[in-house]
Amino acid sequence: MTSSLNALFAATVVFVGGHFLLSSAAVRHSLIRRLGEQGFRAGYAIVAVASFVWMLLAYGKAPYLEVWPTQPALAWMPAVLMPIAFFLAVAGLTTRSPTAVGGESLVIDGAHDISPGILRITRHPFLWGATLWALSHIAVNGDAANLVMMLGILVLSLGGMRHIDLRRESALDAAWGPIALTTSLIPFAAIAQGRTTMDWKGIGLWRPALALVLYVVFLQLHEAIIGVSALPA
Repeated sequence: MTSSLNALFAATVVFVGGHFLLSSAAVRHSLIRRLGEQGFRAGYAIVAVASFVWMLLAYGKAPYLEVWPTQPALAWMPAVLMPIAFFLAVAGLTTRSPTAVGGESLVIDGAHDISPGILRITRHPFLWGATLWALSHIAVNGDAANLVMMLGILVLSLGGMRHIDLRRESALDAAWGPIALTTSLIPFAAIAQGRTTMDWKGIGLWRPALALVLYVVFLQLHEAIIGVSALPA
């Protein structure tokens, strides 16, 4: 049983550490010089997907070792938070953003809105979606395998936000100022401080609708893939 947990821990370290290592300035620039921008991005994607699949497979083989008992009062937390997580993920993946891969070009060419739609809420919507996923599952599942994987995702998501901000600030210099002014890392902070306003048109109706459809599909497949229902009994 220990070897199975060790495999999960190793896969999680590679998944999380690989992201931070490959996106660090020294390693990234060195690899881009050797592989080119497109080659680097392809390699980065391969490492990310392969390590994520490895982590999921290792999680599936890990034994159930209770760290703390399940709290019935928290059983509905994933059902409440996951639809929001799906919306943030869908909106983040479908909105052109200066914080996304290659997003610097949106600032450099000056022809695009630097904070459309969901970016008025937070400039890291996808990572906040992953954060809600991790937090909701940590709250409801107190076993060792779940904690290893979800804590890894939580570290990557929260640490990734700050890491991306520092990289963009360094790369864009003064051009980062308008982005930092009209967006916020913490959801709704820029709106609450009066630095921007909601952009409902930029979000549209199709993004929450697509997120809802994907969430319903996820509910149907969860038990078949994970082995337990996504909804509390």
